[in-house]
Amino acid sequence: MPEITTLSAQLRAGAGKRAARTTRRSGRVPGIIYGDNKEPVLISLEPRELSRALANRGFFATLVDIRIDGTVYRTLPRDLQQHPATDKPLHVDFMRVGGHTRVIVTVPVVFANPEMSPGIRRGGILNIVRHGIELSCPVENIPDRLVVELNGLEIGDSIHISHVIMPEDCRPTIAARDFTIATIAASSAVREEAAAAAATVPEPEEPLAASS
Repeated sequence: MPEITTLSAQLRAGAGKRAARTTRRSGRVPGIIYGDNKEPVLISLEPRELSRALANRGFFATLVDIRIDGTVYRTLPRDLQQHPATDKPLHVDFMRVGGHTRVIVTVPVVFANPEMSPGIRRGGILNIVRHGIELSCPVENIPDRLVVELNGLEIGDSIHISHVIMPEDCRPTIAARDFTIATIAASSAVREEAAAAAATVPEPEEPLAASS
């Protein structure tokens, strides 16, 4: 079972931009719970509690239990609106999920054991192509991260999605190709060292012409 975050919320009256502004003026963050073929529930959340949850990496791949007056709604965060200048949360959407719901989530990628990569030890750079992978997962088996092992990788090696061990019954939404997650690239220092080494290699002498 994945880790579950709990947030306390209050019901709010009225929908629309005016009602949302009124909620924000009262010091709370407006939100909504929808889905599962049930009526939407308009809510408001305490901004500091919400911000602490948002600070956790992989928030949008985390199950959230929202408690309202003794009732618990199990949800998955789906959308967040933030102030363009301050990143302050302005509105958040949550989708109800049941025990057998299948969802699409973006799961963060973590790269392990860089000290065991000969390429990185030689000065290579880990070039991350995808910081998160979009997966189709059962809601009860959403991983909090995907771990990519770097041990044994040399400069010039690429890491593809086929190298990643997937949790049970989870699969990438891109299934048609073995896409790249990261590469071990040569740094400018390594390239300069290689160029200098190549420049010091003497050119082979041409054989002397045989005399008649």
